Amino acid sequence: MADDKLAELLKTQKSLTEWLEDIKHSDATLIRKEDNDKRERLKVLHEVIGLPFDKPTQFEATELSEDNQKFMAFLKERGAELCALRLMPKKEGLPKLRMRGKTTTDAYAWFKEQKIDPADYRADFIPHAPDSLWATIFIVNQHGIQGEIIDGGHHQLTQGFHDAAAPSVFRYDFKAWSITPHNDRALEHLKKISKFIYVPDRSRQNKLSEMLHATFEHDYLAGYFETTESSLGTWYIDYSQYLGDIYKDVTLRTESPKSDGIVTGQTGSSGKARGEVCIVDPDNLDIDFPENGVLVCAVTTPDYVPLMQKASAIVTDQGGILSHAAIVARELHKPCIVGTGDATTKLKDGDLVSVDADVGVVVEG
Repeated sequence: MADDKLAELLKTQKSLTEWLEDIKHSDATLIRKEDNDKRERLKVLHEVIGLPFDKPTQFEATELSEDNQKFMAFLKERGAELCALRLMPKKEGLPKLRMRGKTTTDAYAWFKEQKIDPADYRADFIPHAPDSLWATIFIVNQHGIQGEIIDGGHHQLTQGFHDAAAPSVFRYDFKAWSITPHNDRALEHLKKISKFIYVPDRSRQNKLSEMLHATFEHDYLAGYFETTESSLGTWYIDYSQYLGDIYKDVTLRTESPKSDGIVTGQTGSSGKARGEVCIVDPDNLDIDFPENGVLVCAVTTPDYVPLMQKASAIVTDQGGILSHAAIVARELHKPCIVGTGDATTKLKDGDLVSVDADVGVVVEG
């Protein structure tokens, strides 16, 4: 995919909550609330088990609008630092507003441009690292600790766009680690971050169960997690019980896909389907999509949601097994193969193919 086209696609990216609202997911409101409250949950984990997280500095939005003395002192001290600013709604139904990667001073200027009632929002200034060393997305369930790790920015995992090399898929079955492609440095990092959610102390488990309704597998905190590593340190940036629950029975494959298909990749959403290939370029999304067609594209973005809903299956060049698009495909019950590398060049419009997303293979007929 050309760099300019990739850059344009990145502009359309949304949060997972917004993806799920686009497909009218029945639990979208619940998921939005959980997403809005995630740093409050991370704060509890930090206090009880020492989990490192991207701790925000919080203000009432009214303190920003009134040039409050406490806020102005913060602005003077931290104005040149990079941050992410999240305006968190205090009333149900209001949107979360956000920006990232600007200085605190510039974020304050952005805040003053927003057409909101400050009384309805809280302002969270979250540290924003100037670099990205490692990023992970993973789940902890009865089958182990499983997910993806990449050397670089976290957005590559959530959005499925890879700047260079694709991520490694990993799994720890509570006995041994496996990772594909093998990477000793990545494995060392995974062992490091997994220690933070290992809670052998029963009193702490009970406390987290009472405060967060937390559950555990082999003394590891269960759920869905996102982490980053940078020059500022190691941070957990998400802990979702809802997403952990929808993946509670899943076992991710760490072995390489079978090579006897036209194209092979990783399972984004399991299942099998058969249909005619329809290759859809991002410049031609209003295409007359065939009934039961197999959607083939470089990577799915929010603009592809109407086609994802029509498709019998989805096959992409890029993408990740726990990316937003893969989670949406799973919730749509659509077989989805991601990370093939060459589906858009090896498959042709009108080809009749069978998609076996359980093993990550597309074959003729």
